[in-house]
Amino acid sequence: MAECDFEKPILELEQKIEELAGLANPSLRDEISAMRAQLLSLRKKVYSKLDPWQKTLVARHGRRPHTMDFVRQLMVDFTELHGDRRFADDPAILAGFAHFRSRPVALVGHQKGRQTKEKIRCNFGMPRPEGYRKALRIMQMAEKFGRPVLCFIDTPGAYPGIDAEERGQAEAIATNLREMARLRVPVIVTVIGEGGSGGALAIGVGNRINILEFAIYSVISPEGCASILWRDAAKAPEMARALRLTAPELKELDVVDEIVAEPPGAAHSDPAATISAVGDLLETQVESLMALDASALVEDRYQRFRRMGRFTEVI
Repeated sequence: MAECDFEKPILELEQKIEELAGLANPSLRDEISAMRAQLLSLRKKVYSKLDPWQKTLVARHGRRPHTMDFVRQLMVDFTELHGDRRFADDPAILAGFAHFRSRPVALVGHQKGRQTKEKIRCNFGMPRPEGYRKALRIMQMAEKFGRPVLCFIDTPGAYPGIDAEERGQAEAIATNLREMARLRVPVIVTVIGEGGSGGALAIGVGNRINILEFAIYSVISPEGCASILWRDAAKAPEMARALRLTAPELKELDVVDEIVAEPPGAAHSDPAATISAVGDLLETQVESLMALDASALVEDRYQRFRRMGRFTEVI
């Protein structure tokens, strides 16, 4: 996607700093240092005032770290597994086994792609049924070998094409929800970008659900909601407010457990720091959950979803 409009002052200042730094003039060091301090202050100011629609745009930012970026920085000896053993492989779902900080784990995540060819190959991060069946196959293998499962959510939603429907898209998602609910190993979910509808939830039934500060998680995209309710996708900013899809709102409703702070300027300004922060949280959560026995893990996951939401009973 194109850069967000509200980032223009930041990008202009970044460009000026790069131009001055490229001159390699020692007399400009103090000026460059002052401009970098100004840049940090500007990033903090801009990103502290974003509305829900602007946060949606940040969640979709083309330079945000993807699942593979987390794998490259946090995992060792990653072995990707392919195919659902029923139809085909789905590149929109990345799945396999690795070592995370010396502990063997399974991981599953959406993969959007960056360059045009990769985006097309990954279907822009929208899985087909075979992707969800592949994900479940890896999770069940993780259960067999006693490995915790780490899931990374970043999708606009499940692919709604005719071929996906013909192969049982709804059934694949429903089966994942049921089977993930009763996995007898720890499952930790992290929303790293856009978490859209059942396409996200199909790998989102976890003991712990984390979200990056500027990620979103919703039953439908703002554009989709606006199109259904108003027949006008231009009302998406209004729908973004109504859907309560931002991290603080989700935390308030117990939809998520932890919010991972992003660097000034959001995750795309410093992907390495963002990924490291997620890794630290995952390490703590894995250690805590591995202390529970299988039955306790299933009960913990059940109770985690039972306490979602806020409501008032009226007699």
